[in-house]
Amino acid sequence: MEMINTIGRRKTSVARIYMTPGNGKITVNNKAIEVYFPFDLHQIVVKQPLALVGVEGNFDVNINVDGGGIKGQAEAARMAISRALCEFDAEHRGPLKKEGFLTRDPRMVERKKPGRRKARRRFQFSKR
Repeated sequence: MEMINTIGRRKTSVARIYMTPGNGKITVNNKAIEVYFPFDLHQIVVKQPLALVGVEGNFDVNINVDGGGIKGQAEAARMAISRALCEFDAEHRGPLKKEGFLTRDPRMVERKKPGRRKARRRFQFSKR
């Protein structure tokens, strides 16, 4: 019985997962997935790679997630699970790559610049 350990990132969220063959129990930060992600859409996002390759209920997944918001955390977990599935069976790589689950989304919040109100927004101009 082997444990697969991978990492996934999205925005400022980092998800570390531990995947073992089991009966499909998913825990996030030591809570059930339904408790940690109460919104159905986020649960679906986390389970997408498992459903895509048809191995739902075959693995127990323990997710430690940190930083960012709920959506970023869900997508970071999705990437980590996808990487773990590729490690488990190289056959899974094709369909997961096609769906874009193995691609790190590089979009981050742009930093605030000096002399500006936000990253690009200038202060209101006053003629008088």
